[in-house]
Amino acid sequence: MPLPLAARSLRRADVAERDWLDWRWQLRNMLTSADELGAVLELAPEERAGLAASAHLFRVGITPYYASLMDPAHPSCPVRMQAIPAAREGAIRDEELRDPLGEDSHNPAPCVVHKYPDRCLFLVVDRCAIYCRHCNRRRLVGGDDPPTTPEIEAGLAYIARTPRIRDVLISGGDPLLLSTAKLDHLLGRLRAIPHVEIIRIGTRIPVVCPMRVDDELCAALRKHHPLYVNTHFNHPKELTPESRAACARLVDAGIPVGNQAVLLRGVNSSVRTLRALMRELLKARVKPYYLFQGDTVIGTDHLRTPVDAAIELYGKLRGWMTGMGVPHLVIDAPGGGGKLPIVPSYIEELGDEVVKVRTYRGAIVDYPQPRERDCTVPYDDVYFAGVPEDDDREGSAEALEPADA
Repeated sequence: MPLPLAARSLRRADVAERDWLDWRWQLRNMLTSADELGAVLELAPEERAGLAASAHLFRVGITPYYASLMDPAHPSCPVRMQAIPAAREGAIRDEELRDPLGEDSHNPAPCVVHKYPDRCLFLVVDRCAIYCRHCNRRRLVGGDDPPTTPEIEAGLAYIARTPRIRDVLISGGDPLLLSTAKLDHLLGRLRAIPHVEIIRIGTRIPVVCPMRVDDELCAALRKHHPLYVNTHFNHPKELTPESRAACARLVDAGIPVGNQAVLLRGVNSSVRTLRALMRELLKARVKPYYLFQGDTVIGTDHLRTPVDAAIELYGKLRGWMTGMGVPHLVIDAPGGGGKLPIVPSYIEELGDEVVKVRTYRGAIVDYPQPRERDCTVPYDDVYFAGVPEDDDREGSAEALEPADA
């Protein structure tokens, strides 16, 4: 009879290599309690208090692989801070929200969040390979109420009857926890919808369970181009040989990989960490895409970075490193307002004849305005003849209602 999980060591040196490299083994052996985590690292009092209260906060679940990246002696380890609850997580401010992005009010069909005119979220699973302490969807993931087949079918039907949707982001939970066959089938259904031009997958699997990105998965994904994967590295410590290999397998299958980091106070809120993260991502052929200001989700105040500090940090990226490595710094506006860029202002004075701009080194430079102001593109009438204009109505629930709903 196998030993109980808490009685077994989950350190890589004590596990058969065949098991360690099996993504299903990693998921079966996720660490979920103080006893299990205490067997692989020395828990701080605040971590023990957070774990004791976790049943009332948000589920705990960490793959042995991701736990192996934790510094066993330092509670300030950025991997630990993302995965192990702290006692401060229970200090909930009045302005923090269960649904910080207003997704539940932009939910025209089961499993679908439609906030933007031309794209939607398709939430197909409620499980993750890690339950991040900064998760903005903790109200939905880690429970015992996964999307049902009729709900997913209803979501597919909504996407199929809503021609303004050109881009579908498959998320959850983590879609790569679906079996390869189920994911392949779902992608095929979406690809068969004529107006769906782009499919994206949001996943943290390359970071926390990179062995899931195997040849079988990549072969299935590459059948459904144009397909993009956005993942979620927050610290260069997470860019291990295994995670780099997972990203390389995706890229080699023709799948562009982008990264959506969250700016987390005490985790990556330093110039050195952010520059190192972006440079290491580029070396792994992963394009830095977004750097998110932390969402106002309940229990995460201790991880959020002040906006003025975020803008200052961002200013130390632009110009100081290749533009390919500079992500968009954004706030995802509470209540469903969408992603809004927050960047330093480089315009000191905007005139009709001259614009005074500030360089990344602080020098003021004059940029002469052109004499002509008309920006009309005459060829538009030729190139877009017969093509209806984009729907520029506001992204309200009413504006996004399909015509036949």
